[in-house]
Amino acid sequence: MTIRKAIVFAVGALALAIVGASPATAQAFPSRPVTIIVPFAAGGTTDVIARIVGEHMSRTLGQQFIVENVVGAGGTTGSIRAMRASPDGYTIELANMGTHAAAVALYPSLAYNPEVDFTPIGMVAGLPVVIVGKKELPPNDLKEFASYVKANAENLNMAHAGVGSITHFTCLLLNSILGVKPTLVPFNGAAPAITALIAGQVDYMCNVTPDVVQPVRSGAFKAYAIGTSRRSAALPEVPTSAEAGLAQFQASAWNAFFAPKGTPKPILDKLSEALEKAMDDERTQKRLLELGSEIPDKTRRGQQPLAALVKDEIARWTPIIKAAAVKSE
Repeated sequence: MTIRKAIVFAVGALALAIVGASPATAQAFPSRPVTIIVPFAAGGTTDVIARIVGEHMSRTLGQQFIVENVVGAGGTTGSIRAMRASPDGYTIELANMGTHAAAVALYPSLAYNPEVDFTPIGMVAGLPVVIVGKKELPPNDLKEFASYVKANAENLNMAHAGVGSITHFTCLLLNSILGVKPTLVPFNGAAPAITALIAGQVDYMCNVTPDVVQPVRSGAFKAYAIGTSRRSAALPEVPTSAEAGLAQFQASAWNAFFAPKGTPKPILDKLSEALEKAMDDERTQKRLLELGSEIPDKTRRGQQPLAALVKDEIARWTPIIKAAAVKSE
């Protein structure tokens, strides 16, 4: 009986230790640097946003937030790495509409399910998509652009930054609305695609505001419309798609933080709270707005709104991509 009691006591003590460890661990988080996986190249929009927001979060939580760029396969390589990381809050991902919505339709053998294998932390930034054309393109507004593209589609080239990129599937939406199938010209990233557009080697493309602000301001190419309900503070002269006569074109990309499935709720809440403080910081907001991104309002920032957004975006983009018969290995 003495041995049995000793065993029972030991098991009970172990259980209490395990139960008591969770709050203590959460309370101590973070006790070392946190890695932000950015599934795209350094210097790109997602990378810059990660560094701006991570800088503020590091001050709030008292630990450095280190950006690690893991590129490949439209951002899915980095997302797979993030999914497989230890669910302890020390590895998170700044993902986007491509990696956590469009990839579901683009990659039939995708190694992760965005709705299941990740836990949302919160929305970081909205990225309005702008329809742009080369400087020499005859149309001067969106209505003229739509008529011109419909009449000349077989002779036009649409640039994009690779299958699965935001530049790719948002312009698939535009082409679908217009009922056209121009020649699609892929580039190894948005920068070379923009360079080709400025040089007049391609005719038009769809791209996020941060990537086109400077060329539009300098007159290097034309901007026809922005795919959001409000004009961008960075490009106030560019009309919304509804104002320009093509209200069906609603396209705004987004960046958001995710953690691997199984990350403890207290740790997720700490990260969400730090993110919320960053998004309320005037200097952080100013830097993001100058970049051309949008600050999500409070109703869109939390864990639950982000989970709902991922579900809705997968449902929205899957039929568009499948209808275009786009495949990626």
